[in-house]
Amino acid sequence: MAKRTASAKKQARSGARRAARNRGARSEVKTLIVKARRSLTDTQAEASERIQTAVDAVRALDRAAAKRVLHPNNAARRKSRLARQFAKLGAAAPAPAKGKKAAPAKAAPAKKR
Repeated sequence: MAKRTASAKKQARSGARRAARNRGARSEVKTLIVKARRSLTDTQAEASERIQTAVDAVRALDRAAAKRVLHPNNAARRKSRLARQFAKLGAAAPAPAKGKKAAPAKAAPAKKR
């Protein structure tokens, strides 16, 4: 039986708000993934358009995982599947941004005792 306390009612209200917000985020992710898959199979789409739709889908997945709307492993699995389809098509990966170079990893300083 459901609790009747004020705090339980408040939690139910806030849970409904969170569920509605999460539903929207999940829907957006699904939409972007479908668009990316369609662009991969579309013969009329240019390579830059294909790359951009895939990047948008991956970005949405990362955002949903960071907000815990999706489980991080679920997001990783979906990104992996999308990347596999992308690689199968033979599309080039997006070029790295100009002016940004990967900094070499620094070794952690030795801990003093």
